[in-house]
Parts: sequence; structure tokens; C-alpha cells
Amino acid sequence: MSQVVHPPESGYSLVPRVDFRTEKPPRYISKHRPAVLLEHKATKDAMRTMGPAKVEVPLPDKFLKKHSKEPKLPEKTQDSKEARKSFTVRKPAVPARTDNPIMGLQTKRDFIKTTTAVTMKPKPTSVDSRNGHKQLLENSGLVPKYIKKKDYGEVPEYLQQRNEEEQRAQEAYDRCVKEQREQGAMKHLSDEERQAVLEGLKKNWDELHHEYLGLSLVTDTLSKKARKERLEAALKQLETDINRLERFQTVFIPTI
Repeated sequence: MSQVVHPPESGYSLVPRVDFRTEKPPRYISKHRPAVLLEHKATKDAMRTMGPAKVEVPLPDKFLKKHSKEPKLPEKTQDSKEARKSFTVRKPAVPARTDNPIMGLQTKRDFIKTTTAVTMKPKPTSVDSRNGHKQLLENSGLVPKYIKKKDYGEVPEYLQQRNEEEQRAQEAYDRCVKEQREQGAMKHLSDEERQAVLEGLKKNWDELHHEYLGLSLVTDTLSKKARKERLEAALKQLETDINRLERFQTVFIPTI
């Protein structure tokens, strides 16, 4: 059988055989290995967490006795016995044999009514599902509760007071404006004048805004900081005036 598989005379025997051997690279060994081993051993101490290596062996005659670890009460002395007999409050004197109790006292209190417990009645509820979920009927919205009030559908009292105060303030303002107009101290601005003033304010705002955008980003001196604050205050005042003129159509100015 071996001659059939490997015959003595074969062309394969003339082919040179190459021995393929893979050489393994040398194993990696860290250069820090000795230092790591030393540090690892340096942190180990014998009996570090297991108590001392040598302990005192208990004597045979000092075994654990019954009730030996229970707290012991202090011994009784003569002073402690006298302290138990002392009282801080003096008891009332015993009534004399000739003292008679007060008789004939009567009261109008009905003890039957006061001692009788009032029966607790269940609050009406409504079942709103087939599974038995229920809720109180009073706050469920199914019973007319608020429409039965005396002031239902009326303006609340605090709103009436607020409206009256606003009306009185408006009447006082109209009266003051009328008096000043009669005296010639107030002048009504027409729509053309109001638009002209509004355009002038917007033009001033644009100029100040252009000047504000030209400021340096770094305010490292007092003069730069003061100039920036002045421009911001002026822009804010102009914005307030523009909003007032755009909001109110009727404007009065003093003539003085």
C-alpha cells in the first residue's frame, strides 16, 4: 500500500523539497517590568488587613460567662433610696371630717345631646363608568352649583372698583388738559407736525446709531466707556419718544 502512495520511482521525488518554517518574533518584554514588580511587592505587607500576627491567647479560666456582657446597674446607696421617696409637688391636704360637700348644683347642659354621636352621611357621588369609577357629585359639573349664587352673571366688585378708578382718573386728566388749554399753556399737535417730529426723531436715532456702531470693541479707557454710556442713554431716550408718538395720535405740548 505504501509503494502505491509513494512509489520508489516518481517524478515528484525529483522536485526539491523546501522546508517552510515560520520564525516567531521574539516575545515582547516591557522594559518597565522590574520596576512594576518592585512597586507591586512594595505595597504588600504581611497581616495588613487580618489583624496582628500574634495575639494573646485567652486563658482557660477566663471563658465567656453568662450575662457577662450585659450592662451593670449602679449599686444602690442610701442617697439613691432617699431620692426615690422625695416629691417636687405637695399633695393637697385631706379634707376634714366636718367639711360637707356643696350640694344642690344643677346645670342646663343636655348630656344626652352632647354625648350622642352625629351620624355620618355619605356624600352624594356619581358613577361615570361601567367599572365602578365614581366621583363627588358636587364638583363633578353635573349639578348646577355656581348658577344659584346671588351674584351669578354680574361683574365682580373688584372690577367695578377698578373701572370707577380708571374713569375718575380719565375725568381728572381731561379736566386738567381742558384748563391748561383754556389758559393757553397746552398746544395740540396736528398730524403733519406729529409726523415731522417723528421723522426728525428717527433721523437723530439713525445718526446716533451710526456713531454707536463706529465705536471700538475694546473700552479700555474711561473716555471710551463714558462715550458709549452717553450714546446708549441717548438712543434709549429717542426710542422711548418714538414709541410714544407712534402709540398716541393725540399729542399736547406745553407752549411755555
